[in-house]
Amino acid sequence: MTAFSLEPARLAWCAELRALAADRLRPLAEKGEPGRVDRALVAELGALGLLSRLFASGALDLCLMRESLAHACTEAETALALQGLGAHPVHAHGTAAQRARWLPGVSEGSVVAAFALSEPGAGSDAAALSLTAEPAGRPGPAGTPGRDAAPVADPAPESLAARGDGRSGWRLTGEKRWISNAPDADFYTVFARTTPGAGARGVTAFLVPADRPGLTGSRLDMLSPHPVGALAFDAVPVTADDVLGEVDRGFRVAMETLNLFRPSVGAFAVGMAQAALDATLAHTARRDAFGGKLKDLQSVAHQVAEMALRTESARLMVYAAATAYDEGAADVPRRSAMAKLLATETAQYVVDRAVQLHGARALQRGHLLEHLYREVRAPRVYEGASEVQRGIIAKELYGNLEDR
Repeated sequence: MTAFSLEPARLAWCAELRALAADRLRPLAEKGEPGRVDRALVAELGALGLLSRLFASGALDLCLMRESLAHACTEAETALALQGLGAHPVHAHGTAAQRARWLPGVSEGSVVAAFALSEPGAGSDAAALSLTAEPAGRPGPAGTPGRDAAPVADPAPESLAARGDGRSGWRLTGEKRWISNAPDADFYTVFARTTPGAGARGVTAFLVPADRPGLTGSRLDMLSPHPVGALAFDAVPVTADDVLGEVDRGFRVAMETLNLFRPSVGAFAVGMAQAALDATLAHTARRDAFGGKLKDLQSVAHQVAEMALRTESARLMVYAAATAYDEGAADVPRRSAMAKLLATETAQYVVDRAVQLHGARALQRGHLLEHLYREVRAPRVYEGASEVQRGIIAKELYGNLEDR
């Protein structure tokens, strides 16, 4: 198989996923409460075996799942993707004990995961995060939880990570914001600064259960059908048993996860674009206008052709990026950024054109395109805004130039 064609078995699987999304997942999604984790929907994804495939499949299969589900049920697609995003660091970097404790529940849909990277002052610039992981035994002001009574001078920055040696652990203090599935998740993959002043090299990834003392959450009123919230950390205790990967190497965990999921964000966008295109083809073929059908107007036919061209171009780039990831290619960051950028910008264009060609009916609450119009905007922002993707692409291009 190449990046530009799918064998019959995979095509049949995609068709089966689209049917499952329409017949079994869409009805559950319609019963869900906006802004809350739809646990019945997550459980059905587990029962269908789709969540377990998050950990048994490569990037291309992840893209095919997300694209196929998004075509018929964006809520199911998002629920699946968020389980993968929150739990992938555990699968890829967790200890045997961490994986045994959490991944079976994620796979069966009884445990909800979340990926907690963004902060009020660290969105696009993820390396600037300031959630602090201070050694639990570090002296500080009297009465501060987990600290000694007598204040002393701060230790040297390079010693902070070493001080949190697993026996005393760390205390997480600060805030995360715009976290999908918060505050409803059962555990969070949390990225915190263990070494001040070290930029991306001073970040550690932690697995933090939702019931950990000092961790609270609140809901944000967002343009989103799934929960998005803020998390407050008030000296939340963590130990070496909670570390994902290595101390001070958590930014690598975050970037490896995003490199896998960015092309699949593009696949989500392609699924929405295809749904909008299919709806537009059907509408313009049957809609009477000016003595014929809408499709007979050259201006309409050319717009539909442009929508199809852009959708297929985005799909091919997504598949190519996913295949590069599966093959361990050296240019995965650039390909992932390109796929996410092109596909999300394309979906915005295609859905907007679809609304225009449908007219006022597409703006009616409950119409497919009204739903897609609300859904399609966020992917251009999360997991790295379009501007961030352009920055990654440029950095990779100039880096390759300097290596010659």
